[in-house]
Amino acid sequence: MTKQDAINTVAKKAHLTKKAAKEAIETFFNEVIAALNKGDKVVISGFGTFYVAKVADKQVVPFGNEKARQTIKGHKVINFRVGKPLKKKVW
Repeated sequence: MTKQDAINTVAKKAHLTKKAAKEAIETFFNEVIAALNKGDKVVISGFGTFYVAKVADKQVVPFGNEKARQTIKGHKVINFRVGKPLKKKVW
């Protein structure tokens, strides 16, 4: 499903114009992004949880070559934990 597919579906099922559906979906995504930027969890009941996790610095040795040892800097990643109702429907 693409973003445009979601807009079309919401517009049809909610009896909205495509413009209004697009605005609603984009507003939702923007709020999710803003919450994740602040470090908050985004919990969508029955669907799942989005959260930001920190990955620590780590040393890597490509193909066993000790002389080429490199450090990958720590960074943030976005994770998603599936909710039980969604898991039951899909799996």
